[in-house]
Amino acid sequence: MANIMSEKPTDVILGIPEIIEKYRIGEKLVMVTAYDYPSARAAELAGVDIVLVGDSGAMTVLGHESTTMITIDEMLMFCKAVRRGIRSPFMVGDLPYGSYEVSDEQAVQTAFRFIKEAGCDAVKLEGCGPMSISRARAIVQAGIPVVGHVGLTPQTAVTLGGYRAQAKNAEAASLLIQGALALQGAGCFCLVLEAIPSVVAELVVERIEVPTIGIGAGPATSGQVLVFHDLLGIGEGRDAKFVRRYADLLEAMKCGITDFAKEVRNREYPTTEHEYKMDPQEADTLRSILRSEED
Repeated sequence: MANIMSEKPTDVILGIPEIIEKYRIGEKLVMVTAYDYPSARAAELAGVDIVLVGDSGAMTVLGHESTTMITIDEMLMFCKAVRRGIRSPFMVGDLPYGSYEVSDEQAVQTAFRFIKEAGCDAVKLEGCGPMSISRARAIVQAGIPVVGHVGLTPQTAVTLGGYRAQAKNAEAASLLIQGALALQGAGCFCLVLEAIPSVVAELVVERIEVPTIGIGAGPATSGQVLVFHDLLGIGEGRDAKFVRRYADLLEAMKCGITDFAKEVRNREYPTTEHEYKMDPQEADTLRSILRSEED
C-alpha cells in the first residue's frame, strides 16, 4: 500500500464543471467519506475527487446502531472539521434524517446551514419518491447543488427490510430507474447508487446524463465510494458484500495501544529520552525555595 502522506495533493480545486468533465471523458471518480480533520487530510493527500461527510458517522464515529440518530449539529460539526482538512476535493454533506422531510422550506433551510456554516459545496439527500424529488428540486432552485441517493437508503432501511440489496426484481428496478430519472429532472447533478444489482446500475447509467457514484452497484457507474472506516479496516463487525479492505488499521491501533500499555506497566516508558530537562542549579534553587516555604 502506498504511503499517502508522501503523495502530493493536486493543485486543482474540483467544482461541478471539473467533475462533469471527468465524467464526460470517462475518467472514474473517486469518493470517500470523512468525518474529521485527520480523515479529511488523508483524503486530500490521497488525491480523491469527492469527499462525502456521511451520516454514516452516526455509526462509525458516534457508535449508534443506525444513521437516523445523528443530529444536524453533529453533522455540521463533522463538516466543519472536514472543511478545515481539505482544499482540492469537492465536499458533499449528508442531510440527516428528519432535517428535510417535513417540507421544502425545511429542506432548503437545512441545506443553507450546510453551505453557510460548514462550507459544503453540495448536499446529499436520500430516496427517489415524490417527497425526495420535491426536496431536491427546491434545494436546487435555491441555488445549492444536490446529490441524489437511490437503492439502499440507510435512513429508511427499516422500511426496506434492513440493510440489504434493493431493486432485485423487475418491478422494483423499473421504479428505481424512474426515480433516478426524476432526480435528474429535479436538478441533481450526481447520483449515488447503493446496493443494487449491477445490471440495474448499467440500465440507470445508460439512461441518465449525470455522473453516478456506486457503492455495491458494480463497475458501470462513473465512480465508486466507500466508507472511510470500511476501506481502511477501522470498524468492527461483518463487512457488507461490496466492501474491500485496503488496510487493517484497527489491528494496528490495537497493537500500538497494547505495546504502550505494556511498556507503562513494565516501567519501560517513558525513558530519559522522553524527559524535559532542568538546569541542575535551577533544580537546587527550587529545592531551597521549597524547603524555606516548608519551614
